[in-house]
Amino acid sequence: MLNELMRRRSALLLATLIFLASHAFAHNIPVGAMVQMFVKPQGHTLQVLVRVPLTTYTDAEYPRRAGDYVDLARVDPSLRAAAAVVLLDTLTMYEEDRQLPKPRIVSARMSLDSDNSFASYETALTHVTGPPLPPETNMFWEQGKLDVLFEFPLQTEQPYISMHAAFDRLAQHEITTVQYLQPNGVSRAFELEGDPGLVRLDPNWYHAAGLFVVAGFHHILEGTDHLLFLFCLVIPFRRIRPLIPIVTAFTVAHSITLIASGYGYAPDVLWFPPLIEMLIAMSIVYMGLENIVVEQPTRRWIITFFFGLVHGFGFSFVLRNTLQFAGSHVLTSLLFFNVGVEIGQLFVLLLFVPALNLLFRYVVAQRLGTIILSALVVHQAWHWMEDRWNALEQFRWPTISKGGLVSALGWLTVLVAAASVIWVVSVATQRREQLRGGQTRPHCTH
Repeated sequence: MLNELMRRRSALLLATLIFLASHAFAHNIPVGAMVQMFVKPQGHTLQVLVRVPLTTYTDAEYPRRAGDYVDLARVDPSLRAAAAVVLLDTLTMYEEDRQLPKPRIVSARMSLDSDNSFASYETALTHVTGPPLPPETNMFWEQGKLDVLFEFPLQTEQPYISMHAAFDRLAQHEITTVQYLQPNGVSRAFELEGDPGLVRLDPNWYHAAGLFVVAGFHHILEGTDHLLFLFCLVIPFRRIRPLIPIVTAFTVAHSITLIASGYGYAPDVLWFPPLIEMLIAMSIVYMGLENIVVEQPTRRWIITFFFGLVHGFGFSFVLRNTLQFAGSHVLTSLLFFNVGVEIGQLFVLLLFVPALNLLFRYVVAQRLGTIILSALVVHQAWHWMEDRWNALEQFRWPTISKGGLVSALGWLTVLVAAASVIWVVSVATQRREQLRGGQTRPHCTH
């Protein structure tokens, strides 16, 4: 009786697994897919050309002929239906902040996988509006691509266009390349992953500023290594006033390298990002060890400035993909990203300072607590440094070229200039402190 019950349960479980597997297979989406788009305002019409692999929509029914080939002479209604389901339900276009009405499908084409007409807007438009594939072409639908031309009505001839392409359901890893051709002849390229939300193809400066302020704020809160660096800065001081010159030096430094990287002055080689990541970990190790060895670090803002230059390169790596949304406002976007970073740093400091004061007042003595916390940070950062050094070792050491030497001399000039400014400020600060000490020293009376 027990064996019979076990056999029935096993059979039921096997049937359930077979059903689920067949259901998943029937509605399986591809692992990867790339959608290509061209967006161009033409007078009071917005033309949108889209190419999408047909494998992203497996529920479509295409007429067949002998050999299970697609009947290209009768496929046009099926292609238009597929375009409506795959694209119109997931693509929304905006003029200013007004959602455009549903477009009309001007033309839909089935193309061979080897077709390269979407290399440019002109060839793509000629292809989609030109004659379809010959009816005798032998083609399975899985080998094809769906090419569609949409036209949206516009109210103005100089519009600010935005789009929301929620193509993430088309594949497990979906990439959309967009080329926006403005009426003034300027072309702008985007590479979007999954569902990026609302994308302003030609943003105003305040749209770009708002986007990058939020990006900078989130980056500080999500960047564990930057948070630990700030934590090491705070531990010996725990008051906002002495931290102001330190944080200011860090801000100025990372702004220099971030802006330089945004304009393409950073080394564009494979070994540079892992080198910077390793140096960021090293900066945390140094700060932690200094906290352990030196009870009250003096002129910490100087070393913070040089480490800030390194962290600025780290910020720039995060912005490489985001900077495409800056439009023509690159400098504005970089500056407001820094504003977001500073807001995030201030928020973190307002949390760290009172928390450390409470910890050292009620839990552990100040000096012992500083050593313990700094040692924990050093332990974590040391592991990061080892891992990142191992990653850096995978790259061949660079050879010295004329271009590389010129670039290195340029950055050396910047560092020398920065060091000179720091030296002048340091000397001026030291003299001011000496004068202040002389004025406050009590005079001897006879």
